[in-house]
Amino acid sequence: MRPPNLLFLYTDEQAHDTLACYGNDWIEMPNLNALAETSTVFERAYVTQPVCTPSRSTLMTGLWPHTNGCIRNNVPLRKDTPCLAELLRRGTYVTGHFGKWHLGDEIFRQHGFDEWRNYEDMYRPHYGPGRDKSQRSEYHHYLVSQGYKPEDPKRNVFGRGFCARLPEEHGKPAWIAGQAIDFIERNAERPFALCVNFLEPHMPFFGPRDGQYDPESIPLPANHKALPDDSMPEKYLKKCAKRAGQSEAEWRALRARYYGLCSLVDTHAGRILDALRDKGLWDDTIIVFTSDHGDMMGSHGMAEKGVMYEEAARVPMLVKTPGQHEAKKVSGPVSHMDFLPTLLDLMDAGVPDVLQGRSLRPLMESQDARSTDDVFIEWNPASSEGNEPKNPGEEVIERTIVTQDGWKLVLSSCGKHVLFNLNDDPGETTNLYGRAGHDPLVRDLTARIRAWQERSGDGADILPKGK
Repeated sequence: MRPPNLLFLYTDEQAHDTLACYGNDWIEMPNLNALAETSTVFERAYVTQPVCTPSRSTLMTGLWPHTNGCIRNNVPLRKDTPCLAELLRRGTYVTGHFGKWHLGDEIFRQHGFDEWRNYEDMYRPHYGPGRDKSQRSEYHHYLVSQGYKPEDPKRNVFGRGFCARLPEEHGKPAWIAGQAIDFIERNAERPFALCVNFLEPHMPFFGPRDGQYDPESIPLPANHKALPDDSMPEKYLKKCAKRAGQSEAEWRALRARYYGLCSLVDTHAGRILDALRDKGLWDDTIIVFTSDHGDMMGSHGMAEKGVMYEEAARVPMLVKTPGQHEAKKVSGPVSHMDFLPTLLDLMDAGVPDVLQGRSLRPLMESQDARSTDDVFIEWNPASSEGNEPKNPGEEVIERTIVTQDGWKLVLSSCGKHVLFNLNDDPGETTNLYGRAGHDPLVRDLTARIRAWQERSGDGADILPKGK
């Protein structure tokens, strides 16, 4: 019996509330919305660290960033750390990774993938020893074949801003979708596992769909004016200060462009999904969709990621199993830590004991589809491994717990801790840490964080001894 195919679609910096199944009915996402209608929708999925490389390392390895070593951006995934393609049954699947990787040696095929397509040449300074930095991505050569020339001939690189301004048919989403469609068509007769990553809606926050939405029609988040106060860690205040002079009109314009990028991805993800249908593979394929982290996009007066607010740490997560034709919802928080074990389980590939998460398959197949475990999120300092932080305050260490009954505690090495009641305060506007009546709860949640640290081998010191 032929094992199921896998199509893993993921984006960069896509907030959870960009799909209809998460409450967004004002932007056009017809393809991913339709996918959600025949998928298991995880209503509250959290990343393991709200920034690119660490989060991606978990998706690919099933390990915490502090375990696999990818604790900040541009730390390469160790060659001896198995990832998705290496954990599948050898010889059973043809495998491919197309799009942004951000786990080291960007444009070079690695970690067991048979095929590799990439469009990011900006990571050359981070290539490992022996890598030829004069080589360029397949997308670079495609653009040259279309008559484009790099802005800076000396660097010979097409920058993200340049590519974002290209006509849609020559942009990264269209190109990577074309590569994925070609892979599916060539491998339709054998089992395959294909990972496709879209850079968008990641910055530079503009593209060929900038005019798709009228900024005046775009609502601002309900917590837009709920700025962090002095009870919050300094890095939150600094992130907010970066956008302090931005008017409401400018925020709406930014959000309109961001949603345009989401719709852009949806169009070209839809082309890939159509290719599955055209080849008769729709009911033979596990289709998953998620993102490596979210984006604040005006919530708390912030943009981008790197904080423990819901908008940065929560992402969409859809899993469609072969033959599934109806939607199912899983309530309660779940973690990306469980993402890879779930895929391996669904593919009957076996879940190695070394993985630090658990398969969500039993939950997906149960009648009472509600998760029961606490979720943990980490933040590791930019100053790790001898690199100085870009901004003061970024060296802070944070460890977070999100409980099934709606509490979030963020412990910070700077000494300013955060407690939110997500049931009563879903916009996270009031920090309850230190307020009367919450000490027993804080002690309990702190003990849970410490127990998780011990289980996962996390030696980060976030509290003075005895606390």
